[in-house]
Amino acid sequence: QLQLVESGGGLVQAGGSLRLSCAASGRTFSPAAMGWFRQAPGKEREFVAAVSFSGGSTYYADSVKERFTISRDNAKNTVYLQMNSLKPEDTAVYYCAATLIRGSSRLYSQSSVYNDWGQGTQVTVSS
Repeated sequence: QLQLVESGGGLVQAGGSLRLSCAASGRTFSPAAMGWFRQAPGKEREFVAAVSFSGGSTYYADSVKERFTISRDNAKNTVYLQMNSLKPEDTAVYYCAATLIRGSSRLYSQSSVYNDWGQGTQVTVSS
């Protein structure tokens, strides 16, 4: 089983930045893609960003384009989410996830294709 552990969350003022990390351990780490999702209180979990491990393609939700950047470090089995120009509406618990399924941006935006999930890290943006 693959373990995913997120870190880097916290409290930041609007306009600030945070970098989330997702470290993988356990079974051989060879996902097809990894993604970040978030869930705000009273709302459904939503897609934030994903990165393909085969070609390195990245995908973003419209709400975070130009502000967030997903990247990976294969040597460290870690995926990052750099979040800039944060807004109060970015407040949520952020989860990373991994999938063995190869696909497209449309596929990777769906939480159902991900096999393994982290426990989440809280991001709070104050106005």
